[in-house]
Amino acid sequence: MRVKLCDVNAAAVEKLPEHTADKSGIGVHYVDAWIKPMNVKLEDGTAVKCKRRGLKIVLQAGGKKGEGLMRRLEVSADPVVMLKAALEEAAKAAGMEITVEDGGIFCSL
Repeated sequence: MRVKLCDVNAAAVEKLPEHTADKSGIGVHYVDAWIKPMNVKLEDGTAVKCKRRGLKIVLQAGGKKGEGLMRRLEVSADPVVMLKAALEEAAKAAGMEITVEDGGIFCSL
């Protein structure tokens, strides 16, 4: 089942380290702004939650849960690329798939 979680937060780009005083090395302000809209309740009542805890991204949908790491050295120093890889890793660990298309974030459960 493929469902749209939310629209991509276009304002998150303004939170990238080059626009803020973010010295985290992973762009925590950008990451937090990007994943916040993903915390939703689907029409069937399934709660979807996405949180950042340090370098870890935790994705949970119903009883499925997965974690991904923001890997600066292995993936990229770019927070956009790091977040994409961490979300894909978390979704795979949870047995789901996350895609970003046409300004929306979609989840396949």
